[in-house]
Amino acid sequence: MSVLTRWPEDQLCLSAAQRQHAVQALQRAFASTLASLKVDIGLVEMFEAIYVPLAAWVLCHHRRQGAPLVVGLNGAQGAGKSTLSTLLEITLSEGFGLRVAGFSIDDLYKTRAEREHLGAEVHPLLQTRGVPGSHDVQLGIELLQALKRGEHNAATRIPVFDKSTDDRCPVSIWREWSGGADVVLLEGWCVGARAQSDGALQAPINALERLEDPQGAWRGYVNEQLKGPYAELFALVDVLLMLKVPSMEAVYEWRSLQEKKLAERMQFLFEAGESQGRLRIMGDAEIQRFIQHYERLTRAMLDEMPTRADVTLHLNDNHKICDISINRPLADCGD
Repeated sequence: MSVLTRWPEDQLCLSAAQRQHAVQALQRAFASTLASLKVDIGLVEMFEAIYVPLAAWVLCHHRRQGAPLVVGLNGAQGAGKSTLSTLLEITLSEGFGLRVAGFSIDDLYKTRAEREHLGAEVHPLLQTRGVPGSHDVQLGIELLQALKRGEHNAATRIPVFDKSTDDRCPVSIWREWSGGADVVLLEGWCVGARAQSDGALQAPINALERLEDPQGAWRGYVNEQLKGPYAELFALVDVLLMLKVPSMEAVYEWRSLQEKKLAERMQFLFEAGESQGRLRIMGDAEIQRFIQHYERLTRAMLDEMPTRADVTLHLNDNHKICDISINRPLADCGD
């Protein structure tokens, strides 16, 4: 029988009563899900052991900063970033009474036309969304600054990207946030990533780079984006959390599972008449090629980010948190 990983006792940052209140708020929010789930370790236990203490730790940083806190959440494809972001948002808002705005770096993708232009002018691989260079970074910077500024009753529009059409949605259906936020959650596979040395770019690391980027123009462009615009965006992150996958092999496996779930959801929406996008499921070979776009940066982050992130949640091969590293511990956490 596995032992449930728990948040370190010296970093709990909340009383037993506060923890119970937050856990109950999560239970109410996930009532229907809890009723249908059958897991070997209860989700409620994980709320109490990991997610609520993590949210309280973030809350403590917010109080000490005395200003809106931007929390970056990094994790490879299929790691569970969206789920963790949702859990944090609900715990901080319902459990601790904070105003929490959240969005994904995926929401910042450039339009399909913009990426097609990049593909024609710089390199064909830039037509594929995902890597640094395929996002509207300035839009992200302005969005974070607006949410941190928090002008009274000012409306901030948060973009929405439709992966079924591979394009940004019209402004008319963007999400709207009114006023400021206490905490802003920014999640994404490359959030907090750093550029590699020029020497590290020389040798291709997979078939995609070897066959489709033999001169290194594409990976060089991506790296320059990390040195410039993305460094400016990620500098706005106050606290960095990492969901660390066990290996690149796990990324392939979990992304394949994610693709199947996405296809099921899109099929449901299509049949319900809520999506006009074309349904297309990638085969194993296509998924392998797709992941190779992100392999270089994913491997680099797996190598150096676990000791740099403020908190690293280590995942095992069964997709469960097996260890917690707090690289930026809070002194007098109970204050």
